[in-house]
Amino acid sequence: MTSGWMRACCALTILLTGCAAQDKPLTPDDITALPSTPANQRIAYGQAPEQFGDLRLPPGKGPFPVVVVIHGGCWGEYADASMLANLASTLTKRGVATWNLEYRRLQNPGGGWPGTFQDIAAGVDDLRAVARAYPLDLKRVVTIGHSSGGHLALWAAARRGLPASSPLYRADALPLRGVVSLGGVADLRSFVEYGRGPCGDRHIRLMGGLPADVPDRYAQGSPGELLPLGVPQRLIYGAKDKSVPHRLFVAYETAAKKKGDDVQVIILNNSAHFEMLSPQKESWPQVESAILTLLGPL
Repeated sequence: MTSGWMRACCALTILLTGCAAQDKPLTPDDITALPSTPANQRIAYGQAPEQFGDLRLPPGKGPFPVVVVIHGGCWGEYADASMLANLASTLTKRGVATWNLEYRRLQNPGGGWPGTFQDIAAGVDDLRAVARAYPLDLKRVVTIGHSSGGHLALWAAARRGLPASSPLYRADALPLRGVVSLGGVADLRSFVEYGRGPCGDRHIRLMGGLPADVPDRYAQGSPGELLPLGVPQRLIYGAKDKSVPHRLFVAYETAAKKKGDDVQVIILNNSAHFEMLSPQKESWPQVESAILTLLGPL
């Protein structure tokens, strides 16, 4: 009887610890470790080692709609393009071409202001050159980014409103069909005011100072200050996410809608900051649906 009681206790312990392990939030290492398919081609859009995109193509003749994938990592060394390789691979299996961008970050020569922004602009616009060699439908291009990459994905659409005098301006920016921001920083000024989370002061380093010090940079580099963007935006965040303040999403949504933008906030009840990046998690269908809906019929 004693041995039976002990076995029951052991079984209960295993069950409980197993549940606890499942409830533990995913880490960047967990996401990077997810399997991915090799890119069809790695293509440089500049001379720096970090200026490249990994192009993945689905089978078939195309032309294929394109998702530009922009990783996060606090605009620094925290992550690189490999973090979203699994996400890009999963979308490619659904019939979408993916362009997984790498770019100069805070630790790289030329990263920060204005280089990081200039890389995102150049990487997105370089799809025109890529499309001359690969079957891409440039009328259906959506950007998607996670965390600080969510900021850059939104900014890629917002930059059309920049004045020609801006160091971030590029004539004839590639039009986008929409933007999906996953736990992204939609407004840099508000991020300073609401609390900076795990990224600390890295966004301030990105801009070269506080909003009061370099207001012109925030006016040019923050999507919240470039409204309206003029394209549909889906802001997805996890209810358990402690990295980016939830009220930042709500404030941005309110401001964008007042300017006439099509903006929707989607809350993933069982996701923290990284679960939304895993196609193996229950929140993935909502993420995938938001992306594919913006692209239109495949």
